Amino acid sequence: MGTLDWIVIGVFSLALIGIILWVLRQKQDDSKDYFLGGRDATWIAIGASIFASNIGSEHLIGLAGAGASSGMAMAHWEIQGWMILILGWVFVPFYSRSMVYTMPEFLERRYNTQSRTILSVISLISYVLTKVAVTVYAGGLVFQQVFGIEELWGIDFFWISAIGLVLITALYTIIGGMKSVLYTSVLQTPILLLGSLVILALGLRELGGWDEMMRIAGAKTVNDFGNTMTDLIRNNADPNFPWLGALIGSAVIGFWYWCTDQFIVQRVLSGKNQKESRRGSIFGAYLKLLPVFLFMIPGMIAFALHQKTGSFLPLTAAGVTNADAAFPTLVAKLLPAGMKGLVVCGILAALMSSLASLFNSSAMLFTIDFYKRFKPNTPEKRLVVIGQIATVVIVVLGILWIPIMRSVGNVLYAYLQDVQSVLAPGIAAAFLLGILWKRASAKAGMWGLITGMVVGLTRLGAKVLYTNIAGKAGFDSVTAWAAANGVNDMFYNVFYGINWLFFSGWMLLLCLVVILVVSLFTQAPSPDKIRGLVFGTATPEQLAETRASWNHWDIIHTCIILGITVAFYIYFW
Repeated sequence: MGTLDWIVIGVFSLALIGIILWVLRQKQDDSKDYFLGGRDATWIAIGASIFASNIGSEHLIGLAGAGASSGMAMAHWEIQGWMILILGWVFVPFYSRSMVYTMPEFLERRYNTQSRTILSVISLISYVLTKVAVTVYAGGLVFQQVFGIEELWGIDFFWISAIGLVLITALYTIIGGMKSVLYTSVLQTPILLLGSLVILALGLRELGGWDEMMRIAGAKTVNDFGNTMTDLIRNNADPNFPWLGALIGSAVIGFWYWCTDQFIVQRVLSGKNQKESRRGSIFGAYLKLLPVFLFMIPGMIAFALHQKTGSFLPLTAAGVTNADAAFPTLVAKLLPAGMKGLVVCGILAALMSSLASLFNSSAMLFTIDFYKRFKPNTPEKRLVVIGQIATVVIVVLGILWIPIMRSVGNVLYAYLQDVQSVLAPGIAAAFLLGILWKRASAKAGMWGLITGMVVGLTRLGAKVLYTNIAGKAGFDSVTAWAAANGVNDMFYNVFYGINWLFFSGWMLLLCLVVILVVSLFTQAPSPDKIRGLVFGTATPEQLAETRASWNHWDIIHTCIILGITVAFYIYFW
């Protein structure tokens, strides 16, 4: 890092401080102002916040690392602009009419209070133990790689960078609330895009161009069926990414994440009206087409450079290539003075915006779905203070979890996708049938969520159990241990043997069946309770409001996004 790099970082920091000071001058009189930015956000702020909130350590480390190790396999999850379109076109009208602050609150309106509590608990635990923890852990690793500093003032630089990232982000999130998240994203998103595009361009130049990357990556087989790193659609017997399982599993996880998760939907709820929320979703969908090229392709470039030079990527303690170091290694080795500072700002922007969104969403879930329910007469200014205190608690929990994250390292990170794949189906089923089927009853929605939670936790427990047993027995894989010991019972085959992507699809089907069956044997919701929350129940005034919120330009942009998605699948098929 040269002097020019530090100047660039300094300018970025001053601009960030300026935005935060401007936000502090805005009114924060009630919980709507604090958690939803007063519900007056425009489409630019909403779309930028959706994208910036999504881009975190799983992209800077996980996605680039996936590109370096397995090629295009994870692109199914990243080319999901079409899923954000479903949020904008299908769900925005229902969320807008309900006037809810949180997704659990929407489930209470549609089903019952038990459904709200279940989703609140699942969301809060998953945020603290997975999203916050992984982002902080990976942030520490990224900055240790990029700056090349092992210790500072006698302290491991990992701790300085990880805790510093948390404290700085928490400070402006606690003070500024949702407005600070939205408007800092407007600064952070273009810097992140520019920095990542620089990496892509310089990486391709160093390697010798796109065709050279495709040639080297296309020569590397990734399974026993002849598929290579450049294949998006892989043999259905592939143990990790069978093509049918990838299409089903990525759709289930994507639907839950983009259409029902508080972390993302809160940005849409902050829109001043349906028009701004929908156009923000369309803008976010455009931006979501980029991560494959900004992070996964650079990972493949790092792999190709390693193949050509034999020493581009660092090695792990075990002596194998460290694919997760792909993105920070590109930054450290390829960027000239000034540009490295810009990309560091982009990395800072990605991590800070993702963390800020997590802090704000978690605090809102606690304040609205727990505190306000038990103390409904709490003054609005008091709710803002409770939200700030809740954010502090979440920050402390995130810091306390770092040592555990660091001790298990890649093991927990490898389980992150598994966690999402078993969280998603029950929640997705409850929301999907909740807006599509008038007959879906309160108890049915609740039991759909419970079924998903129980089955999902059983699956995760089985993964941990069998992995530990196999490791203690000296086996490299659970499959090898099971074959050697004749383990072939139903529990093993169902809760471990089924590919994780197919398992997610079967879980969704099971939860849908549970909701269907329970609905038929329990009391149907009254028309008044579900008015405006289910297809076919909106009033003429509500329908007119929705129809007035879009025009031919929204349709044109939607078709462009869908066309780009189809073209991507055709090219990498």
